[in-house]
Amino acid sequence: MNRNELARIAHAMVAKGRGILAADESTGTIKKRFDKIKVESSEENRRAYRELLFTAPGAADHISGVIMYDETLRQSTKSGERFADLLSRLGVVPGIKVDAGTKPMPNFPGEVITEGLDGLAGRLAEYHKLGARFAKWRAVIDIGAGIPTRTCIETNAELLARYAALCQEAEIVPIVEPEVLMDGGHSQERCEEVTDAVLEEVFARLYAQRVYLEGIVLKPNMVISGQKAPNRASPAQVAEATVRCLKRHVPSAVPGIAFLSGGQGEAEATHHLDLMNRIGGLPWGLTFSYGRALQATALTAWSGVTAQVPSAQREYLKRARLNGLATQGKYDPALEKQAA
Repeated sequence: MNRNELARIAHAMVAKGRGILAADESTGTIKKRFDKIKVESSEENRRAYRELLFTAPGAADHISGVIMYDETLRQSTKSGERFADLLSRLGVVPGIKVDAGTKPMPNFPGEVITEGLDGLAGRLAEYHKLGARFAKWRAVIDIGAGIPTRTCIETNAELLARYAALCQEAEIVPIVEPEVLMDGGHSQERCEEVTDAVLEEVFARLYAQRVYLEGIVLKPNMVISGQKAPNRASPAQVAEATVRCLKRHVPSAVPGIAFLSGGQGEAEATHHLDLMNRIGGLPWGLTFSYGRALQATALTAWSGVTAQVPSAQREYLKRARLNGLATQGKYDPALEKQAA
């Protein structure tokens, strides 16, 4: 393990003014998004869409890394340059999703575990040769009647820690992603209670697996009310509760925290990130690792039409720029009204 290199890459991924594009949608997920814009989910259309994002002029000023799906890491631009090489040339760190998705947890109705540890060491070695320098593994914790159970939290935390240790052995920075879902009608207080328990267990397991904390990036949820909650927390309350929760559990050795959007709207996710960065005095950088919250408007603007690529790239660049400002506490919601 080259600890200096792991730390260098991790710090580059969370540099102020830049964040991570999550373009790691599985084939099934991207099909659902393409269906909404009436575009066939062919390999060529998926490749063309990812090229649209990766080649957007000026995006590298605001994007530090890109999480790709296995298929995408192996693809190239229309001119023949491999995506990983293109991103590296632009100063953007190429990354790869390595988990195999979630499956129902036996004997625990309503709860899931993430699979993908089998053969992971070999896959990580191959991904490193293909140019990936960081990886992502997502654990999913749902809130509902009687859940999450302690067993679910402990099992998913252990899987995250074992994945992280394997990544670092392969000289790949692990993104550690324990996501407490914002589905349902739970209160912000309940979300904070569960997020507290999850982060406490995750870092206990990372310590137990001797994971080098200076060489990871944490990708947590924000502490936010469920989408169906009758009284949802304000943006200021989300920022305060999230920072409070992170301060309790995230060691200062961790270089940075890249939030997932978790179903938030584009402007909503940007606003929350900005308010957190305005709090100040934090031991780690706070940035973004957004998928839909960076891509939704751009995807609609593209809609599979080659002539609309420039307008789609402008929409993507606008979101990347606004989120870059949010990492510095310089975002203004009024900027949303400006043209892309």
